[in-house]
Amino acid sequence: MTFTAEQDALRDSVRKLLDREADPWPELCEQIGVAALAVPERFGGLGAGTAELQVVAEELGRVLADVPFLGSAVLAVHAVLATGNDEASERLLPRLAEGTVGAVAWTDADGRWDDTPACRVVGSAVEGEAHYVLHGDEAEILLVVADGSLYEVSDARRVRTPAMDESRRLARVSFERAPARLLGPVDLGALRDVACAVLAAEQAGAAARAFELTVEYSKQRHQFGRPIGGFQALKHRMADLHVLVETARSAAYAAPESSRLAAVAKVHCSEALATVAGEMIQLHGGIAITWEHPAHRYFKRAHGAARLFGSPGEHLGRVRPPLS
Repeated sequence: MTFTAEQDALRDSVRKLLDREADPWPELCEQIGVAALAVPERFGGLGAGTAELQVVAEELGRVLADVPFLGSAVLAVHAVLATGNDEASERLLPRLAEGTVGAVAWTDADGRWDDTPACRVVGSAVEGEAHYVLHGDEAEILLVVADGSLYEVSDARRVRTPAMDESRRLARVSFERAPARLLGPVDLGALRDVACAVLAAEQAGAAARAFELTVEYSKQRHQFGRPIGGFQALKHRMADLHVLVETARSAAYAAPESSRLAAVAKVHCSEALATVAGEMIQLHGGIAITWEHPAHRYFKRAHGAARLFGSPGEHLGRVRPPLS
């Protein structure tokens, strides 16, 4: 993979900021402009592409940052753009570019991110209950997918829902005859592909950091008078993990090229992170399941991220040809 000088500078700036800030979202927006990356310049943004979003996501994944980047700066921004509604874009995108949190209510309790969303339109109102809404409990701009179109709704009941991955903020959002403003039809498949491409980069970043921590520990822990990383069997395991991490990065950055490659990236990056995180737990031994060690957090992120925007099994069905 080859990155431009601007992309390398973006990566370096995000990493340095994440290293020094405990609550990085305000600074990420004000100093670097991550919330404005996907917003076109005419709507107050930076007009960057998916690759720049992936660079940021990869760095956020490395530290498992609990920020509304994926749900707001990626999903909400692209959802509004997908409607082609200039009035809505002029009204909502400058706010999202500044860091105002947006959320998209889409999927049902079964976690299906497809063209059968959880909510429906009744007259000029929305009814239903959406699950797994990224940062839905704190979003100031609430968007709802219903009947193949995108709506803006303000009247909703929001409940933050517990999740295995404590670093991923999810909510359940309920609508009871909530007045809704139609923004326009949305190609849900294309929207999901963008989300999967950026999520894949986040997963690749998490896998890379989990691998780095595991290699570091294998050099520190001694058995039989030598570092465990010096044993041949562990060298082979580390080599296999290294290949997984590198192929995950390659798959992630190839994902924007086509819908099929987005599905491939979702499958491979989910499996790569799950494998690396599982090996991280095992190779760290007992300390890996203590609250103070980060190993369990990467393991939880792996399982939570695998279900987001559709399970690997669902996306695998998009890649494999149908049986004749």
